[in-house]
Amino acid sequence: MAGALTDVLGEVLVAADGEEVAVSALAARGVSLLKLWNKYRVSNIPSLIFIDASTGKVVCRNGLLVIRDDPEGLEFPWGPKPFSEVVAGPLLRNNGQTLDSSALEGSHVGVYFSAHWCPPCRSLTRVLVESYRKIKEAGQKFEILFVSADRSEDSFKQYFSEMPWVAVPYADEARRSRLNRLYGIQGIPTLIVLDCKGEVITRQGRVEVLNDVECREFPWHPKPVLELTDSNAVQLNEGPCLVLFVDSEDDGESEAAKQLIQPIAEKIIAKYKAKEEEAPLLFFVAGEDDMTDSLRDYTNLPEAAPLLTILDMSARAKYVMDVEEITPEIVEAFVSDFLADKLKPEPI
Repeated sequence: MAGALTDVLGEVLVAADGEEVAVSALAARGVSLLKLWNKYRVSNIPSLIFIDASTGKVVCRNGLLVIRDDPEGLEFPWGPKPFSEVVAGPLLRNNGQTLDSSALEGSHVGVYFSAHWCPPCRSLTRVLVESYRKIKEAGQKFEILFVSADRSEDSFKQYFSEMPWVAVPYADEARRSRLNRLYGIQGIPTLIVLDCKGEVITRQGRVEVLNDVECREFPWHPKPVLELTDSNAVQLNEGPCLVLFVDSEDDGESEAAKQLIQPIAEKIIAKYKAKEEEAPLLFFVAGEDDMTDSLRDYTNLPEAAPLLTILDMSARAKYVMDVEEITPEIVEAFVSDFLADKLKPEPI
C-alpha cells in the first residue's frame, strides 16, 4: 500500500505544523486509500475535499469548485454556510416573475440539481412534477429550487419551462456554484431535501421520489434499513453496504429481516451521528427478484438464503457469512468485525 499511497500523494505530506510526514510511514500505520474513499463518499475523480485536520470533519466536499471560485482564498477556510445565506437573492418562476429567496422560509425545500442534456434528469423531472403537485395539493409547505447545470441559457429556459417551481437565475453562476459546493454535488440528477430550518433531511431525494410515487412518506426521513430496488441500487456504489439476502417467496421474510437488522443499523447511525460523521455502512435487505439476481451474478455470490454479506463496490471486495440462521448477535458481530478490520475480504 505504501507504493500506491506514494504514487497518488507523493513522497511526503506536510502536516499543518510544517512537519514532513513520509507517506510510507502513513501506510505503515495502516492508512488505506480505500478507507479514505469510503469515509468521504468519493464517487468521482478528480475530487478535492477539505477537512479540519484537528477533528477529521469535512469542511468542504467540492474543493475543486472552491479553488475555481475563490483562487485568492478570500473565503478561507471555506466552511459550510447556512442554506438561507447561500441561496440569498432573487429567484425565478418560469413565467418570468421573480421573488426573493426569503419566500422559501418555513417550507420544506427540495434543492434540485439537474440539466436538460441529461436523460436521467429529464426522466426524474417528469416524476418530480407529479410528486410536487401531490404534495402541494395535500396542503404541505413544500418548494423545489432548480439549480441548473445546463450548458446555455436557452437550454435552461427550455427545461425550466416544464417546471412549476422556482430556480436560481441561470446568469447567477456564482450562486449556483456555491449551492453545488454547499452540498458537495458529484453528479446529476441530485435532489437534496431540507427541513423548514434549512437542515438536510436526505441527500437521496431522487431515490425517495421514485420509490414513493404517492408521496405518502414525505418529507422522506431516511430509513435505517432499505429494501433493495432498481431505483436505490445506485447507493451500493456509495460505500460499504451490508446486504441481507432473503427468500421473498415468504411474504413476511423481508419485513422480518428488516426488523432484525434495524436496531443494529440505528445503533451504528446514532454512534456516528453523535460524532457528526456519516455512518460507515448502509443497510439493505434483498429479496428474490431480477435486481437481486443481477447483484448476485455481478458479485459472484452463492444462491443461499438467508445470506449475510458486506459489499464494498469501490474496493471490489465482499465479505460473506453463509449460515443457516441469521440472528441479531451474528449480525452485530459481523458488523463489529468489519469495522475493526478483522474480516478477510474476497474479491468481487
